[in-house]
Amino acid sequence: MHKTLEQSTEPFPFPDILYPEDLPVSARRNEIAEAIQNHQVVIVSGETGSGKTTQLPKICLELGRGRKKMIGHTQPRRIAATSVAYRIAEELKTEIGEWVGYQIRFTDKTSPHSAIKLMTDGILLAETQRDPLLRAYDTIIIDEAHERSLNIDFLLGFLRQLIDKRSDLKIIITSATIDAKQFSEHFAVGGKPAPIIEVSGRLYPVEIRYRPILTDKANEHGDKKTETEERDLNDGILDAVHECQRMGSGDILVFLPGEREIREATDALRKQNLIGTDILPLYARLSHAEQSRIFRPQGNARRVVLATNVAETSLTVPGIRYVIDSGLARVKRYSWRNKVEQLRIEPISQASASQRAGRCGRVGPGVCIRLYDEADFSQRPPFTDPEILRSSLASVILRMKALRLNEVEDFPFVDAPSGRAIADGYQLLQEIGAIDDQRTLTAIGKEVSRLPVDPRIARMILAARDQQCLNEMLIIASALSVQDPRERPLESRDVAERAHQVFVEAQSEFLSYLKMWQWYGDQVKSRLSHRKLAATLKERFLSPMRFREWREVHKQLLTLVREQKWRLNETEATYEQVHLCLLTGLLGNVGHKTEDSHVYQGTRDIRFYLHPGSTLGKKAGRWVLAAELVETTRLYARCVARIEPGWIERVGEHLLKRTWSDARWEKKAGRVVANEKATLYGLTIYSGRRVHYGRINPVEAREIFIRDALVGLDIQSHLPFIKHNQQQIEAIERLEHRARRPDILVDDALIYAFYDRLLPADMYQTATLERWYKKLSPAKAKELELHRDQLMQHEAAGVTTDVFPRSIEWKGVKLKADYHFEPGSVRDGLTVTVPLFHLNQIDAERAEWLVPGMLKEKVQHLLRSLPQRLRRSCVPIPDYAEAFHARWFDRAHAPSKSLIDALIDDVWQQKRVRLQPSDFKLENVPPHLLMNFKVIDEHGRMLSGGRNLDKLKTEHGKAAQESFQEVAVKDKSVAKALDHDRITGWSFGKLPEILEIRRKGQAVVGYPALVDQGEYCELDVFDDQHVALKQHKLGLRRLFRLALRETVRYQEKNIPDLTRMAMLYMNLGTQDDLRHQIIDAAIDQTCLMEPWPTNEQEFEQRVVDARQRLGLVAQEVAKQAYVILQAWAELTRKLAGFKAHTQAYEDIQAQHTRLIHKWFIRDTDPQQLVHLPRYLKAAQVRLDKLRTDPSRDQRLLGEVLPWQTKFLRAKIALKGADDTQLERFAWMLEELRVSLFAQELRTPMPISVKRLERAWHAMQY
Repeated sequence: MHKTLEQSTEPFPFPDILYPEDLPVSARRNEIAEAIQNHQVVIVSGETGSGKTTQLPKICLELGRGRKKMIGHTQPRRIAATSVAYRIAEELKTEIGEWVGYQIRFTDKTSPHSAIKLMTDGILLAETQRDPLLRAYDTIIIDEAHERSLNIDFLLGFLRQLIDKRSDLKIIITSATIDAKQFSEHFAVGGKPAPIIEVSGRLYPVEIRYRPILTDKANEHGDKKTETEERDLNDGILDAVHECQRMGSGDILVFLPGEREIREATDALRKQNLIGTDILPLYARLSHAEQSRIFRPQGNARRVVLATNVAETSLTVPGIRYVIDSGLARVKRYSWRNKVEQLRIEPISQASASQRAGRCGRVGPGVCIRLYDEADFSQRPPFTDPEILRSSLASVILRMKALRLNEVEDFPFVDAPSGRAIADGYQLLQEIGAIDDQRTLTAIGKEVSRLPVDPRIARMILAARDQQCLNEMLIIASALSVQDPRERPLESRDVAERAHQVFVEAQSEFLSYLKMWQWYGDQVKSRLSHRKLAATLKERFLSPMRFREWREVHKQLLTLVREQKWRLNETEATYEQVHLCLLTGLLGNVGHKTEDSHVYQGTRDIRFYLHPGSTLGKKAGRWVLAAELVETTRLYARCVARIEPGWIERVGEHLLKRTWSDARWEKKAGRVVANEKATLYGLTIYSGRRVHYGRINPVEAREIFIRDALVGLDIQSHLPFIKHNQQQIEAIERLEHRARRPDILVDDALIYAFYDRLLPADMYQTATLERWYKKLSPAKAKELELHRDQLMQHEAAGVTTDVFPRSIEWKGVKLKADYHFEPGSVRDGLTVTVPLFHLNQIDAERAEWLVPGMLKEKVQHLLRSLPQRLRRSCVPIPDYAEAFHARWFDRAHAPSKSLIDALIDDVWQQKRVRLQPSDFKLENVPPHLLMNFKVIDEHGRMLSGGRNLDKLKTEHGKAAQESFQEVAVKDKSVAKALDHDRITGWSFGKLPEILEIRRKGQAVVGYPALVDQGEYCELDVFDDQHVALKQHKLGLRRLFRLALRETVRYQEKNIPDLTRMAMLYMNLGTQDDLRHQIIDAAIDQTCLMEPWPTNEQEFEQRVVDARQRLGLVAQEVAKQAYVILQAWAELTRKLAGFKAHTQAYEDIQAQHTRLIHKWFIRDTDPQQLVHLPRYLKAAQVRLDKLRTDPSRDQRLLGEVLPWQTKFLRAKIALKGADDTQLERFAWMLEELRVSLFAQELRTPMPISVKRLERAWHAMQY
């Protein structure tokens, strides 16, 4: 309640005003009174203990102020406002509520007749909303203005504007330490600064001692130790406490930056077992009982009070004679970039240091020990940064908007905030929807401004009105507006944690407030007395005072809600409803768990941790919401809850920044889609969401629809024009693939232009196209059909099924032929689909001919690969290739020889130039001119593919043989032809070259062969002629051995030098092994010359001839083997001395191991066997040269090894199968070794690394 302007009667007698003579301000009261009388604003700068706080209201009262209106006197803290009020009332000898009253949050101890009103600056600021001119006051005293809190700065600016409107209003600004000149200029009236009156303090002298922590310790005699020790803050405090104890009695006040440091210092001091000393912590979160131990001391023990900067001003701790100043404080700063509050430990200002020192000069001479040096003190800033320069301005801006004051940019702050801070405040208000883009107050903003809480919390309450969860949100909002009622005393921290477990909610710490509220309500309903209720709360480690504040805030909010006639929900709100409301005010405080399980990625590129005291811990989930983000040693999230990312999207729709990528046509969906990514201040809320792109960017979506769906023929629709156009385009594309000309079909841009001209502007999906098409007339619909002449740039003459057949008949089986034109692709060229059972029957020579339409181009490339001297006879090459194509066209469908052989014969007949197969550089032939094979199983599934037929047969030959035999056994005629057992002579009649096997109306060719079974032979059929020939050779060899058994037995006993050879051969095998393979090699050379016998007569004739020649051939083979074994033995002995040359030694060892193996005499081609001594001799020559020039050997080996490695890998890939091309390459490698390491031995043909490279590429490995 306030006085009215007409009030004149005074129910209480005017008090006697006396001034204590020991207060310095009493001596200056006349000067102060005169300044107040003559000036509207007076600045009083008084030191601690000057008495200004209690005496200035009395001076004003004596001047006649406060009779019809009140003298308003503000304090920064509630405890200061009440204690000062009681002190003034005591001096005026009046009761509280008569001449002197006070008002703090939830408590009003004033009456209509009160002259002096003590209050917090927040109370006065709240009154400006109801009474913008503050008509209830004629004098306003702003005390402790040096603290420069947000409320004080706002009041100073407000009062600066008010003095122009109310000339009768007197304003007094006081502080113990103040930048008087700055305030004087701020309150200048008529260009004349406000007067400054400085009042000295009544302090006893205070001695300042500097004891920097990072210096050497001193011993008991004051001498420094010889050894320096690393010291921390606690070491400095311990030394300072001991120093104070030596100086005499008196309590000690220690200033520390925060609770953690207080706990650590408390532990350190208690470990010292200081006799007759109490260690007491002091900080804002202490319970009322613990604070009483400090302000109402009992007993004679010395007290060491460990305090934060709450004891720096306003609060006076009695009995302090010594102050220990750490020089540090935890300062709250708001980061405009990260939108978080940071509690950082920073060095205090000089003014704060002086305030701390002033705490010890009130009961006698004091000593202040500063734990830093004097140079550090002199370099510190004079004053602490005002809170307005380090706080969010959102609530200030909102309040100014609601009061219709000037814009914040024009408001007369003492220290104007930066433009960045102002922009941040506007951004926060836009985030909660309180202002629009023009920065004018919205309907939500007006409602938010009427709620006396933080704008974020007010926004949550408004959302709760819409979400029907006002009951729950009022409880949570009021809880977030006061201090946490849960107490955690140092000595009972674990017990308190267990007591609080009953309120823990598994997924949300916000809901813990609801449990606490419900529990407290149950206790109130049980009708406990106030004393018992307080005791019950303390048993649960809950603060009765904070619970009272919580209930008062809730009561105020509930009253406001009822005034607005908002309806409270009757049913319990869901988890989602509550947290959707919380999100409306805390969108900037969401986070997503990163790969590091302890770190969350927040908005604006910040990363934070859950507070160590969080009850959620590891159960917090991937997405969390925090009530606040505070930076101490780390950036911590306090009061967190699990949320769903979809909730963020719903609440923050207006703040999400969406981007789209990978716009593409989707055939199945029939529309253009894109990947959508949404971010909230840089934090990805979702990404990769598939969205309809046509609604976002219809122009680009239409382009993609036409280009990819219509031009690209990638659309699911039965519209006639689409089917017609697709058939036309595919027919022309097939022509292009066969002709290998990409210029027949017109460019896509022309087809795009065709559709672009005919389709409307809003066409970007299949459904829209079909609806639009149904409305077209037949004539208009016909215009959408493309004609052949519109699609072809020129006629593709000569591209017919005669030269490009759709299938190739191969040994009775029709194989599908596909043509593809895509240089560099594995599908480029002609691809023949081969059933697995037919794979082994595919002839590599037939594959060389491709199809007639591709023959001319391949012949041109083959002729161009000839050496120039030979190529000259065929120029012009295109004309010769054309003529060859004409001459061989009829035979190209079923050629009798390879293309190379046919070309050699043709050149001889036409030009009388003799070519050799080695003259052609097959590696120069492009890949598309080599037939590509696609192997499929019986179900049509692709098993493998490639252009290397030998490799395909190696991979699938065995499976192909099994598949073939499954087909063969079903043919009765084949089974009858093979019905012969234990064959020891030619008793099976004429052996046919092929067997015809019928399968589904097609004739499949099989190859019969004799199979060696040891003492006899069997007949079998094979699908691969080469495998059949290999088996047949072994079978024939066995039959000849059986027919020549007497001759063979004689020759085995009379092989010359067998024993000597066996000695050289002993590391490879036994003498019997050597004997058998010499006879086998002799039989091969005498009996198995081509053509092999096919009937009994031819077989018997070979037997007769072999009886005469077998002995001579066996002796020749033995002699040759002896030479090879001697050369090998000599190389082996010589090589043993070169182990130091590791690389060369291993290479030669591997080389002769490949050449000389157990069955080298029988298995090596006789034409190559004669070269083995030269290869072994070349290795010896290499060793001789290695001694004199190892670097040369290493260089030459570097040229061989890459190709050697390629060969070995290809050999392994064949898995034991034969490959004549690879075998020929192996002998080329041996010739290259001779050419490089022993050139003097010469080679039978030109050889080089370049030739080797071309040969390798020709094999298509």
